[in-house]
Amino acid sequence: MEYKITEKTGYTPKIGHLVSMMEYARKTTLDAVRGLSIEQLDYLPTEKSNSIGALLLHMAAVEIGFQIEIFDGRSPNDKETAEWGAAYSLGDQGRAEIHGNPLDFYLDKLAKVRQRTLSEFRQRNDVWLYGYTMGWSAV
Repeated sequence: MEYKITEKTGYTPKIGHLVSMMEYARKTTLDAVRGLSIEQLDYLPTEKSNSIGALLLHMAAVEIGFQIEIFDGRSPNDKETAEWGAAYSLGDQGRAEIHGNPLDFYLDKLAKVRQRTLSEFRQRNDVWLYGYTMGWSAV
């Protein structure tokens, strides 16, 4: 498979590059999990591991967290924390709450979350992309 970072129709040039990279990362992830059974998605190699299903839901939860902070300019509310908390933090809570779901459950969550991200990116430009800061500092 050949891959090239390109501009994307509907986005400013640099946001298009970002979207292009995000699409590639998503494609390789989805290729790796294609066809997995519930048992495979729930498998824990050790008692402290996270399952593949939990990690897929974690990807969606982290993206939701970024959406809330970046696009909404706030912290998650109680409802969002209740819905996404186990997937965001994983660990014991994730192992207890995230299991028994078919692959389509996780793919649907990932797709719905990404849909908002792409919609929000279409409304922004490269100045916004390079001007936004989350308050993180490089070490």
